[in-house]
Amino acid sequence: MRTISIIQLGFGGVGRALAKQIVSLREWHKTRYNVRLRYIALCDSDGAIVDTKGLPDEVILEAIDRKKSGEKLKQMPFGYAQSDVSAVVDVAGTDETVVVDVSASKETLPALLLAARLGYGIVTANKKPLTDDLESYRKLKSAEFLRYESTVGSGLPVIATLHRLLRSGDKVSQIEGALSGTLGYLMTQIQQGVPFSAAVREAYTLGYTEPDPRDDLGGVDVARKALILARDLGYPLSMSDIALEPLYPKHLDELSIPDFLEAIQASDGMFEERVREARSRGQVLRFAASITPEGVSVGLQSVPESSPLGRLQGNDNLVGFYTSYYDQTPLVIQGRGAGVDATASGVLADIMEF
Repeated sequence: MRTISIIQLGFGGVGRALAKQIVSLREWHKTRYNVRLRYIALCDSDGAIVDTKGLPDEVILEAIDRKKSGEKLKQMPFGYAQSDVSAVVDVAGTDETVVVDVSASKETLPALLLAARLGYGIVTANKKPLTDDLESYRKLKSAEFLRYESTVGSGLPVIATLHRLLRSGDKVSQIEGALSGTLGYLMTQIQQGVPFSAAVREAYTLGYTEPDPRDDLGGVDVARKALILARDLGYPLSMSDIALEPLYPKHLDELSIPDFLEAIQASDGMFEERVREARSRGQVLRFAASITPEGVSVGLQSVPESSPLGRLQGNDNLVGFYTSYYDQTPLVIQGRGAGVDATASGVLADIMEF
């Protein structure tokens, strides 16, 4: 039976979901694929659990429970403090090792570049390393094994679909997509007549947004996803090249969250007017990314109500590929685009390709 060793960077919601899935699917992986996934290191921002012979499942499950209750790995009986995950990769890694980044930190980039130099596999759900400077991106792409399906669309096969199109020689002329479940929910609400500020407050109260809703409304996360797709198409772009239209005025960045939620009421009239204008043309508003040879834009768009984006409701993600073969009607990938379990399942599928 083949053994794949895992060094995992990040032990938040996605990281814990991934570890739980790996433990629970041991028999399936053995009987179906003759593979055992063996954790040799689990890392959070300042701690780690390491055993090059393989962490026992009971230790992994206990770490999941303790971390969920608020403990850090360094506080656990079997953990220790660490200030450099690159050192963990350097010390713990062996042949048949995959370094898995399920953090949300830009600080993991040196560890991933080290893994690439050492010939280890790399699987990441973290968008930041792939949207750093172009030189670092190219070094990561030169890795012998690199998978990053869950950076765009969570568990949806967006990256795999794009790569299949490119390998077939099909020419991709445009990619358009709604790549945020939170912003999709907000667009559905305002289209139904809910004031923008009320929709944001509701999403914030329900926990649909990040702790600071500006992290969603600013559109940076969608821009990172768009940049990953654009770079895969061969466009040598950086974040500064993306035309990004946030859903709120940038001077509101200085406010506290309660004051921000109060201040955005001033934008309600603007959104109501844009909804009316779009409706008069048989269109609806969507927060979407558009990727073409001419450039990448991310922001509020009016799209035909009958189009795939126009028919989208709720918090689903949708990506449409316009190509030489799919020129009139796009190839569309749609489905749940968020959630720790869906994201973790995408990461696990990537690991199993190693």
